[in-house]
Amino acid sequence: MPKRLGGDVYKRICSMNNLILAHQNAKKDKGFYAEVKMVDSNPEYYLKEIQTMLVNHTYHLEESDYTREIIHDRTKDRELWKLKYYPHRIIQWTIMLQINELLDRNLVDFTCASIPKRGIHYALKLAKGYMQDKDESKYCLKIDIHHFYQSVNKDILKKMLRKKIKDKELLWLLDLIIDSCPQGLPMGSYLSQYLANFYLSYFDHWMAETLKIKRVIRYMDDVVILYKDKETLFKWLEEIKVYLNKELDLVLKDNYQVFPTYIRGLDFIGYRIFKDYIILRKSTYMRLRRQMLAIAKKVADSSFMSYHDFCCINSYKGWLKWCDGYNLYVKYIKPLEPHATRYYNTFIKRRKHAE
Repeated sequence: MPKRLGGDVYKRICSMNNLILAHQNAKKDKGFYAEVKMVDSNPEYYLKEIQTMLVNHTYHLEESDYTREIIHDRTKDRELWKLKYYPHRIIQWTIMLQINELLDRNLVDFTCASIPKRGIHYALKLAKGYMQDKDESKYCLKIDIHHFYQSVNKDILKKMLRKKIKDKELLWLLDLIIDSCPQGLPMGSYLSQYLANFYLSYFDHWMAETLKIKRVIRYMDDVVILYKDKETLFKWLEEIKVYLNKELDLVLKDNYQVFPTYIRGLDFIGYRIFKDYIILRKSTYMRLRRQMLAIAKKVADSSFMSYHDFCCINSYKGWLKWCDGYNLYVKYIKPLEPHATRYYNTFIKRRKHAE
């Protein structure tokens, strides 16, 4: 793929083959959506409609097309902006199928989150590798960008995209999507996570190539840097503040930390990572305990398990799989597994019957 996308990318985006592939990718695990069923009932008709919108530049996306949902987290509330499947999610997939390779090539090895094969497990592997060198990873600088998605400067982002893309029609479509949210990028939109990583990719290169930082992980807007002395970490912190503000119009949160890793571990992505073992972060453990006990009580009272309960059990099994959490598994999850298996078998039977 060339360093800069030429003038034929938009034609590939609008091709029927690309639209079909986009629909196949966008509908994964969403077969029960009414809009997915609608498109599947006559894909030739609905995908042709999208193709016509794109070719004639009649596609539009506005703030009113989003559904907003507040997600309550342990420390803060997050506002997710969700788009309807048809035509918006399909169109965003048509774009990503053609430009994802270009955007991914701009990322460095320590960039994680919202990238295929670079999720929590990839970040955990990096962190565990860094922690093997006790001298070089003696201290950690942990930083977080203030209201990152809402703070993305659209003008700066558009300039960055124009360095990589010269197809004017594609830039028109990207600008339309970027401008659909009144402030920054809409958290929850499929394309936003890729654009957000792209926006910070130059920051990643600056840390690696100018500051020469070797032990760093960026998980979206959360960054940890490991080094042998605190003084250098504080020096880098000040330089990072200046760079982010000057180049990207971003501000760090005031809750940055510099701490010794071999006393409290590297507290990151839901785990506490030490040289020889990994345990759950205390807040992650407390959530696991609270939710598993609630499910156990519910099952004991009624023998009923919901889809949410089933997913919750499997989610925490996944968390424990990647750390030294066997005892937690035995205590909280293993007693629920027979109920989860019965729920799954019943669910499969109902789905086959519906088909």
